[in-house]
Amino acid sequence: MNSRGNKRIDGVAPDRNAILALLEDSGRPLKRKDIVARLQVDDENGREILRRRLQAMVRDGQLVKNRRNAFGLPAKMDLVAGRVSAHRDGFGFVLPDEGGSDLYLSPRQMRSVLHGDRVMASVVGIDSRGRKEGAVREILERAHQRIVGRFMEESGVALVVPDDPRINQDVLVPLKDTAGARPGQIVVAEILQQPGERQPPLGKIVEILGKSGAPGMATEIALRNFDLPWEWPDGVEEEAAAFGDVVTEQMMQGRRDLRDLPLVTIDGADARDFDDAVYAQRRKNGWRLVVAIADVSHYVKPGTPLDQEAENRATSVYFPGRVIPMLPEALSNGLCSLKPDEDRLCLVCDMSINESGKVTRARFDAAVMRSQARLTYEQVWEWIVSGDDEIRPGAAAVSASLKDLYGLYRALRRARTQRGAIDFESNEVQFSFDERGAVADILPYERNDAHMLIEECMITANVEAAMFLLRNRLPGPFRAHEPPPPDKLTSLEDFLRGVGIRIPWKKRPQPRDFETLVQQVKGREDQHLIMAVLLRAQSLASYQAANTGHFGLALAAYAHFTSPIRRYPDLLVHRAIHYTLAHQGPEGYPVSRDRMDRLAEQCSHRSRRAEEAERDVNERLKAYFMEQHIGDEFNGQVTGVTSFGLFVELERNNVSGLVHITSLPNDYYHFDPVVHRLTGDRSGKVYQLAQKVVVKVMAVSIDDRKIDFELVK
Repeated sequence: MNSRGNKRIDGVAPDRNAILALLEDSGRPLKRKDIVARLQVDDENGREILRRRLQAMVRDGQLVKNRRNAFGLPAKMDLVAGRVSAHRDGFGFVLPDEGGSDLYLSPRQMRSVLHGDRVMASVVGIDSRGRKEGAVREILERAHQRIVGRFMEESGVALVVPDDPRINQDVLVPLKDTAGARPGQIVVAEILQQPGERQPPLGKIVEILGKSGAPGMATEIALRNFDLPWEWPDGVEEEAAAFGDVVTEQMMQGRRDLRDLPLVTIDGADARDFDDAVYAQRRKNGWRLVVAIADVSHYVKPGTPLDQEAENRATSVYFPGRVIPMLPEALSNGLCSLKPDEDRLCLVCDMSINESGKVTRARFDAAVMRSQARLTYEQVWEWIVSGDDEIRPGAAAVSASLKDLYGLYRALRRARTQRGAIDFESNEVQFSFDERGAVADILPYERNDAHMLIEECMITANVEAAMFLLRNRLPGPFRAHEPPPPDKLTSLEDFLRGVGIRIPWKKRPQPRDFETLVQQVKGREDQHLIMAVLLRAQSLASYQAANTGHFGLALAAYAHFTSPIRRYPDLLVHRAIHYTLAHQGPEGYPVSRDRMDRLAEQCSHRSRRAEEAERDVNERLKAYFMEQHIGDEFNGQVTGVTSFGLFVELERNNVSGLVHITSLPNDYYHFDPVVHRLTGDRSGKVYQLAQKVVVKVMAVSIDDRKIDFELVK
């Protein structure tokens, strides 16, 4: 036996690397008894552990078990492990775990799988479009145990039509398992039998959510579609409540006392969890900036039920009118929240910043603070604009700090500009609801200098947290943002040429190049559109154990430190800082790099899931709102041109919809993909990006989150 194949776990069983090495050396699949013999697993306990390990490796796609019950290496068997990505039109793709080209799955191959399933597939040919065509050989993991959808009953047959359009198989429900659901209601079906080549999925109704358009339904659907944990496991809320609602003298021992410092929180008017407070003081050669962050790590200890659930959630999820918090409200809105005039534990970053906006000194301390005021962005903005001496009567110290904060903010903004950070404008919207909970209006979310003041303070503290991790060789987590990938960059360059914009880079762009573009397009009619395209070209940010820098912010190192109430990575950074301060160095830090890699990957996944869920709810609410406006006319702008029509975004509320080519004036239209233009053959009429139009709302599909417009002029 090869020596590299003799590693043991707990002295009783070979590890995965040993098994993989053995199969590589053998050159053929081996049965379990042969693996046991060759790896010399002599005791019964070791053989049982090996059996479970082989099962897990099959489940993870590391091994394949053939019809002879022998275990082999997928690569040697021309098999690819990956996750199914389904298209609403019935076909799909296998996205390989190891990267590389996707495998096309025909509608026939999709019969036995659902969107999100992990499978083992083989390449069976090349389709007419030159794509690798795959066949599903084994299903490794089912993504759906429950499906949300609309209950239907016709001619004695009951079924659930999935809400997620990517799940394109209806769930059959025996009449005895309908739980009294009525046609048209939104329900949750538990899958009793997964789909096969010859039969659809079979299920039973386990929950009736109610009418499709009922208030709050969009959120209820998203919670289940995206498998978001919104109910607390037994004991978690009790553990959080056990800390009480006041900070005791005992809790404060050994901490730096900042209660006399006029720290304030600045948040949105509807915020309930205040996790950051700021203070600034003008000095001879710059400023002192103090950023105090709620010390969640004092209460949420590793390995406790509270920590396990926080790790599982990894982030709070913010829906219009409802928050799914990472921590129970006893902590998130209570003991951890930096409420005014109440003692609170915090981890503070105390910085000296020069006239150029560069941090010259920074220290971290465990501290206790007492917020002097709970301010809103609107209050601070009005105060900035008015130039009043005091933000409110009797708050001279707060006003003095705010004046210095604003001066510091302008220095930080200049530094941001000089390093070339990209300054994307927000395209967010805010929803207002009537007394029944229905959407009353949608308006663009307005950002002002008060928002950006806090943003710059938080970025500065986050950079110092990242530098602390690097200096002490701690394994992250860092917030990483890579440059745009080549395919997105090529598409962006084609788009910019099409709208007549000079590309400011020759080979690989730098952040400064994108900021140059941002400034270049300001004031153009198509500014909003170009900004959206620039944003879509960017890579997705992620959490990593290793530092790779942050492209968008033009920073060599970045970590999230300022929001531990709502983000688990911030809590991990706090623990790393606390440990280093308490032990006067990082020696013996209990979190390994491998462990941090796994935590970072999970936090990235949970963050993306939350963003997708939030976006899904927003799009559904937009559809609910526009359904009330069928027949109404709106001003809009063309934001996309395709061979099948025009995408138009309404000026008033950023709602997007499609003007199908068949609803354009009667003509033959030719699509030019280079300049993104439709041209009428007979009329010569041109439709192009950024064109101002007036559209009428013709139809709304809430299930598909689609809005159809008709061109008025």
